[in-house]
Amino acid sequence: MDERKGSRSLATDKHSDPAHSHPHDHTRDHDHTHDHDDPHDHTHGHDHHHHHHGLGGHHHHDANREGNKKGLMIALIITATIMVLEFAGGLLTNSLALLSDSGHMLSDASSLALSLVAFWFAARPASPSKTYGFYRFEILAALFNGVTLFLIAGFIMWEAYQRFNEPPEVSSLPMILIASVGLLANLLSAYALIRKGDVKNNLNLRSAYLHVLGDALGSVGAVAAGILMLAFGWYIADPIISVLVSLLILRSAWGVIKHTVHILMEGTPATIDREKVSATLASVPGVLDVHDLHIWTITSGMDSLSCHLLVADDTDQQAVLQQALGLIEKKFKIEHATIQIETSAIRHSELKV
Repeated sequence: MDERKGSRSLATDKHSDPAHSHPHDHTRDHDHTHDHDDPHDHTHGHDHHHHHHGLGGHHHHDANREGNKKGLMIALIITATIMVLEFAGGLLTNSLALLSDSGHMLSDASSLALSLVAFWFAARPASPSKTYGFYRFEILAALFNGVTLFLIAGFIMWEAYQRFNEPPEVSSLPMILIASVGLLANLLSAYALIRKGDVKNNLNLRSAYLHVLGDALGSVGAVAAGILMLAFGWYIADPIISVLVSLLILRSAWGVIKHTVHILMEGTPATIDREKVSATLASVPGVLDVHDLHIWTITSGMDSLSCHLLVADDTDQQAVLQQALGLIEKKFKIEHATIQIETSAIRHSELKV
């Protein structure tokens, strides 16, 4: 959880002390004294209206969260039930494709349970030591799910390699029947997640959905391999199809890992163009410069922004602040914004980031 933005905001609030001064020149030429006697000289544009809602007060976000929980619970019940059936069937038929599918089911059940725990944990209120709350737990859960997908796919590919030279005989018909049941379960789980939750925008739910989708592909592969073995006796089809399915899973897993790491590295959200945000803020009448602009994601669907706006000395600073907040929310859907208004009198040390 990145709390440095919060600490910066708190630090600027302390500027009401008349004895306070910034000892270093700002990178721009603001060689004036810092006079706090006039309250308009240094108005800190903290979005108090939005901060009153708090990070947990986004009602639409909370509504989506409840739907995500319901979808995960339904999918978890279905997955755990079928997992046992596929594992037993894989042992009985000696099918790697079926055993790999049950392995996916196990990882699915774990990922679904972890995602549920993440949603519960993220709902906990913020604290003095966790000023953003626990929303980032969802991102950590998504990262864990992505990594486990990688590990499972790698294990299946290794097992397939062992079988290439001497493909074992597989009981094809039972394999097809059990894999078909697994496929139906996966499709039902995927439908529950799509119907109840937000698999497109919530990274935590999306990672669990990809686990389920990976299992569905595994089940399709198991059915296809079973048909080939039953019709032609091509037992090598079992490891070949297992490798193909694993490659598809790896591709999806990489997307999740890449996205989660980007969020944890405080990267600008993929849906937001930082230059457009800067230009939008600079277009507000009275704004002379936009600097120290940071945009980051707290959790899926919850982006934040902080920046400094240098305005003309005779500008109505509260009007500038209000217009800036309105534009940021309207154009970029960012509700959690902290904007610091500065005049030529403000001098602070050079910012490192």
